[in-house]
Amino acid sequence: MPEGKIIKALSGFYYVLSGNETVQCRGRGVFRKNKVTPLVGDEVVFQAENDKEGYILEVKERKNELIRPPIANVDQSILVFSAVEPSFSTALLDRFLVLVEYNQIKPIICITKMDLTNSEQYDDIQSYANDYRQAGYEVLLTSSETEEGIKDLYPFLEGEISVFAGQSGVGKSSLLNVLRPDLELRTNDISTHLGRGKHTTRHVELIKVGDGLVADTPGFSSLEFTDIEMEDLNFCFPEIQQKSEECKFRGCLHLAEPKCAVKLATENKEIPVYRYEHYITFLQEIKERKPRY
Repeated sequence: MPEGKIIKALSGFYYVLSGNETVQCRGRGVFRKNKVTPLVGDEVVFQAENDKEGYILEVKERKNELIRPPIANVDQSILVFSAVEPSFSTALLDRFLVLVEYNQIKPIICITKMDLTNSEQYDDIQSYANDYRQAGYEVLLTSSETEEGIKDLYPFLEGEISVFAGQSGVGKSSLLNVLRPDLELRTNDISTHLGRGKHTTRHVELIKVGDGLVADTPGFSSLEFTDIEMEDLNFCFPEIQQKSEECKFRGCLHLAEPKCAVKLATENKEIPVYRYEHYITFLQEIKERKPRY
């Protein structure tokens, strides 16, 4: 049986890339019975009735999957956040980072619209970028308008399956248009009434960029920690996880425990206060989460 990778899912059809051919497939009823929904990025076995149409028979085991956006087998996530319009949010970025880290996907932070910043905003973004680099993250400062920093992004995409994710209106589609001008992806300005971007990407699709595949995804601005437990959160903040090894008590949650190295490092400004505060906020959110039945 032929095998391939789902590169697009739209209106009940799955477009499977097999070699140099793309075959439009439907899922067999067995998937509904087994509650398995094929996702973009899935490696699948399919049966082709002809060279253009077929049926997916099997979804191979996934190394990871995301729910929002719905995609599987991702190597890395390019977290696209704008410096302005909408304003840069460390709280939202940290939320994305936690979910990406939890799914064992390498995050790369890409801050767009640097050309729109004034000197004060520019300095603020540079300061935040330094904080995240200090924590071990790759941070790129870019502009789709001037193409600043775009060439620095290409090497990260080579040979990888990357998902572009972030709040709507931050310039994901504009960034992809610079990387692949022939795409001519639709973009929209920020809604002045809502203060956020209008959704321009309606479905998830893997697009070839150089020797890699990149997913453009619908924008979204709310994420929930549905599967993450309190003891997991520590590992989703690299600098907190590193310092936690010096805590007196194993399993320290860095709340009110004595001789907590993380709290001490925060007081000494070795860990940014906002990162620690977000950790505590997320911890409380997980603690208060309604149990699933």
